[in-house]
Amino acid sequence: MATIGENIKKYRNKLGLTQDDLVRKSGVKHTTLTKIEGDFVKKPSVQIMAKIAKALGVSVEDLLK
Repeated sequence: MATIGENIKKYRNKLGLTQDDLVRKSGVKHTTLTKIEGDFVKKPSVQIMAKIAKALGVSVEDLLK
């Protein structure tokens, strides 16, 4: 099963977005996004997940699969 970080990276790459692009679109701090994608943060907050999911145009559930 893919991690949340791997899923975020997959959807981000699918849209052709860099981490900087996603940071600007989502309003999530760059360090936070880097930690999530690097699997240093295994369970990001619901608010962070919602911002990232909205910026990627997917549901929070998609990121958790």
